[in-house]
Amino acid sequence: MAAWTLAAALPLLFLGVFFAWPVVALIARGFTGEAGAADFSGLAQVLSSARTLRLVRATLLQSLAGTALSVAAGLPLAYLLFRTRFRGRALLRALVSVPFVLPTVVVGVAFQAVFRLDGPLGFLGWFETLPAVVAALVFFNLSVVVRTVGGLWERLDPRAEQAARALGAGPLRVLRTVTLPSLAPAIASAAAVVFLFCATAFGVVLVLGGAGYNTVETEIYRRTVQFLDLRTAAVLSILQLVVISLALIVAGRARARQERALQLQPAEQAGHRWSVRRGSDLSAALCAVVVVSLVIVLPLTVLVLRSLRTAGGGWSLANYAALASTGDGNALVVTVWQALANSLRIAVVAALIALVIGALIALLLSRRPRRPAARRALAVADAAVMLPLGVSAVTVGFGFLITLDRPLGLPVDLRTAGMLVPIAQAVVAIPLVVRTVMPVLRAIDPRQREAASALGAAPGRVLRTVDLPVAWRSIGLALGFAFAVSLGEFGATSFLARPGDATLPVVIFRLIGTPGADNYGMALAASVILAALTGLVMGAAEWFRSGGQEQRGQF
Repeated sequence: MAAWTLAAALPLLFLGVFFAWPVVALIARGFTGEAGAADFSGLAQVLSSARTLRLVRATLLQSLAGTALSVAAGLPLAYLLFRTRFRGRALLRALVSVPFVLPTVVVGVAFQAVFRLDGPLGFLGWFETLPAVVAALVFFNLSVVVRTVGGLWERLDPRAEQAARALGAGPLRVLRTVTLPSLAPAIASAAAVVFLFCATAFGVVLVLGGAGYNTVETEIYRRTVQFLDLRTAAVLSILQLVVISLALIVAGRARARQERALQLQPAEQAGHRWSVRRGSDLSAALCAVVVVSLVIVLPLTVLVLRSLRTAGGGWSLANYAALASTGDGNALVVTVWQALANSLRIAVVAALIALVIGALIALLLSRRPRRPAARRALAVADAAVMLPLGVSAVTVGFGFLITLDRPLGLPVDLRTAGMLVPIAQAVVAIPLVVRTVMPVLRAIDPRQREAASALGAAPGRVLRTVDLPVAWRSIGLALGFAFAVSLGEFGATSFLARPGDATLPVVIFRLIGTPGADNYGMALAASVILAALTGLVMGAAEWFRSGGQEQRGQF
C-alpha cells in the first residue's frame, strides 16, 4: 500500500507544483488588479476589444482550416497504409510519421523556404499569410489523422462493405453510407486532437506568420516579452484555456467512442488486401502520392537544398561551416553547436523526468478497480493528466515566470535555476509518455497480476515480472517521444532559457529574426541538423519498439 501511495504522490506533487500551480496563478492574475484585489475590469476590457476579437477569429480560422485539410488529406493515406499492402508500405508509414515529431520551428523554417519569393511556390504569394500557416499545420498534423483513423480502419470488418457492393452500391456510396459512419469515432478523435494542436502551434505561427499575422498564443508571447503587459497576457491565456478545455472534452469523448469501436473487431480478424489493384485503391494511391509529395517531401527537400546554397547562388557547405560562429554581426550569444549541446543536455534530463512521472501515471491509470467510484476517479484523473498536452507551452512558461520567483516564500528565484527549462519541457512531454505506455499496460490481463500476488509476489515483483516484460518496448518508444519533444520544444523554452543556455530551436528563431543572408543560411543548416537528429531519435525508438519488425498501431 505504501508503494502505491508513493507512486501516486510523486506525479501528483510534480504536476501540482509545476503545472497546476502556475496555470491557476496565471488565471488568478487575470482577475486581480495591481493591488492584488479582485478586479474584473481588465478581463472585460481585453475580451471586449476589437483586437482580441480579431485574434480569436484568426486562431479559430487557422485551427478549423488546418483540421479540415488535415482530415481530408489524411483519409486517403489512412486507407492506403492500413487497408492495403504493397512494397514500401513500411517506408511510407515512417515518412508520414516524421512530421509529427519535427520541432515546430523547423517546420516553420521549411515552409518559409518554400513560400519565399525565391522559393518553388513563391509565385502563390502566400509568404507570411494564413495559407502558409495552414499548409504547415497540415504537414505537422497529417500523421495524427493517418494513425488515429488508420488504427480503426485496419480493424473494420470488410463484410459490411462487401455486402453493400453486392447490393449494387458504388464505391462512393459505400464510402458515404458504410465506411465513414463506422470511422466516425476515429475521425472525431483525430479532428479534436488536430484542432488542439493547430490552436497551440506557437512556433509555426511565429516563424511563418510574420509581424502582420497574430493568434492568441503569439499575442501572449509578444505581450509578455515585448510589452511586459502581464495582465493582458493572463486574460488571453484564460481565453485560450477555455477553448483548449472544450477541445479536450471533445477529444476525450471521441477517444472513448473509438476505444469501444476498436473492441468490436479484434485485430487478428481484420481483413486486408495484399496489393493495390482496385480502382478505389488506385485513386487512394494517387491522392497519397500528391499529398506526400506536396505536403511532406517538398518542404523537407527545399529545406535541405536551400541549406546548401550560398548567397551568391552556388553550392557549398558554407552555411554548415558557419555554425561554429555566432552569426553575422554576432547575432547569437552562443554558437549553434553550443546550442545543440545545450539542447541535448536539457532534453536528456527532461526525457528522464517525463519517463519517470509519465510511467508512474500510466501504471496507476492502467489499473482496473472493481468499485464504480474508483473507476470514475481514474477516468477524471485520465482527463486531467492530458491537460498539459492541451495547455499551450507558452502558458506553462508564462506561468513559471509569475509563480517561481520566490515559491512558497523560499529565498530562491527558481526562474534562474538551470533545472527549470527541462522541468517545463518534461511537463509538455508527460502526456505523450502516458498515452504511449498506458494502452500496453491496460492490455495486460489483470488475472496475471492477481495470480502472481496469490503466489506471494510483492507489488514490486509483480511489476517487474508481469508488467515490465510486456511494456518495456513501449517504454523505449515513450523515452524517444519525450526526448524528441524536449529537443524541439520552443514555447516554454523561449520564456525560460537564459542567453548562455539557449537551445537550438531558440537559436534558429533568433537567426531568422536577424537581418542578413548569412544568418538565414545558418538557420536553414541548423534546422536540417535538428530535423535529422529528431528523425534519427524517433526512428531508433520505433525500431526498438517493433524489435526490427513492422508493427500495427496508432498514436
